[in-house]
Amino acid sequence: MSPPTASNAASDFDFIIGDWRVRHRRLNARLTGCTAWTEFDGTSSTRKILGGLGNVEDNVLKFPDGEVKAAAFRSFDAASGKWAIWWLDGRAPHALDVPVVGSFAGPIGTFFANDTLDGKPITVRFTWHADPGSSPRWEQAFSPDGGKTWETNWVMEFVRP
Repeated sequence: MSPPTASNAASDFDFIIGDWRVRHRRLNARLTGCTAWTEFDGTSSTRKILGGLGNVEDNVLKFPDGEVKAAAFRSFDAASGKWAIWWLDGRAPHALDVPVVGSFAGPIGTFFANDTLDGKPITVRFTWHADPGSSPRWEQAFSPDGGKTWETNWVMEFVRP
């Protein structure tokens, strides 16, 4: 049974609710000038939480060297109109990544956070291409210079099973 949905619940992520096959493409090394990518499959299942003001995405990533479970948690702040997205990797079960925060403009959602990579400050960007009724796409990019330049390092393409 699903909890009741709040009357003012955001619907920005409704396009991703349900079950998906996922095609991953991940850069082998980040912010090193690497141009080699690894491709692998996975699955994803997303459901609403918080009365419709959030959702949880349960993932299985089938890396070439083994399977990893992970989850994304998203929550909507109706006062600001912004979403926050956290990532939890099953290999580090006590550590949530720094949340990216942002919103959608039409079918494109952009979300940012300040974080570190190998002890150096970076800016993280998530971009969602909603494409309702079709195949959504998510991209992750890092910037070592405060957003002047970006390196896309992970792409996920979602297809209904």
